[in-house]
Amino acid sequence: MTEPEHPTFFVDRALGKDVVANALRNAGALVEVHDDHFAPDAPDTDWLPEVSQRGWIVLTRDARIGLNILEQVAVASSEARVFVVSIDEATGESMARALTQALSKMERLTQSHRAPFIARVYEFGKVRMWKDQKKLLKTLQQVIEP
Repeated sequence: MTEPEHPTFFVDRALGKDVVANALRNAGALVEVHDDHFAPDAPDTDWLPEVSQRGWIVLTRDARIGLNILEQVAVASSEARVFVVSIDEATGESMARALTQALSKMERLTQSHRAPFIARVYEFGKVRMWKDQKKLLKTLQQVIEP
């Protein structure tokens, strides 16, 4: 299966329903919103595999996804591609601005790095890898074979 020219971004509940999604759509991105597909309180470990199976790229502000072992395992085992907004005291508008500025960088990173991975998005659209495929698969292996 080939990658679509423009991937679909999945905005999780931590980013809200409107401001970020609408800004990304206005910038030309394909966007799906958490609450349109899952219960508002659905655990990340439940929706991550389904979102990944659909080929969508996860956008969140929940940095625990890269710290919580169960969520790292869910990312790794489902081969998810995740971008975490890392802005102190972020507002919907500041997160929307950072993500729209980072849009082309995120698309390039998804093409140049194999899943699974977790990257961070900072102010002014700066994007940096946080946990690459090698780190996440190592975490998964440690859980499977302690």
